[in-house]
Amino acid sequence: MTMKQPFSPSEIKCLMLQLLEGVKNLHDNSLLHRYLKTSNLLLNSRGELKILHSGLARQYYGNLLYSAPELLLGAKVHYSTAMDMWSVGCIMAELLSNEPLFNGSGSLAGQIYYICKILGTPNETTWPGFSKLTGVGMKVVNFAKQYQENLLRKKFPATSFTGLPLLSDAGFDLLNRLVTYDPEKRITADAALNHDWFREVPLPKSKEFMPTFPALNAQTDWRKRRVIIMKSSDPDLEETSSSNSSTYAQIYP
Repeated sequence: MTMKQPFSPSEIKCLMLQLLEGVKNLHDNSLLHRYLKTSNLLLNSRGELKILHSGLARQYYGNLLYSAPELLLGAKVHYSTAMDMWSVGCIMAELLSNEPLFNGSGSLAGQIYYICKILGTPNETTWPGFSKLTGVGMKVVNFAKQYQENLLRKKFPATSFTGLPLLSDAGFDLLNRLVTYDPEKRITADAALNHDWFREVPLPKSKEFMPTFPALNAQTDWRKRRVIIMKSSDPDLEETSSSNSSTYAQIYP
């Protein structure tokens, strides 16, 4: 499913602030999500974003499109907050461009190859300790050594006459720090919330001015965005109402 109309920059900032606040709350309580992706984000008619928690995370990765490279390459590390932040970066890029940032066609090898194609092949300069990795994915990295240039800025230019999604210098700095190879250098949720991107024009849209949608328990077209409307019985998602149920739209860029 795809959205026919992307969110505006101010709407994306509103969504990203709420996403980062939710992730920060998890990390502050020593919790990791492990399965962040656009289809695990719900938006209600008051402009409130909810993050679904999922027990579907796998041993090595929850969803290839949003999985951090250290996870894909078999780094011998415990799941960390930095891996969640990589997923946040993938979500930010997807909201901006209306398509997955790293679309590896559903295979582990394809995902690693596509990350290298966009960000350039990692090395000891961009990722200290990278050469010590021994996972099976390293064979793909060696095959992709021809990709030396980081093309992320070309995908999100400051100006464009070709229809590419625009992103200011501050916005690109945030995105780049979210999807940096080195987990130690990846920005935290707390630092991201205080990033200059959220303080520059256009400012984040207030929740009450976010787009609304019909309260229907069915698949619908909401302002030409393809979303799924659902009723929630999850206590974590319930609004205070006489019906004890909430209507949410599942964001499906």
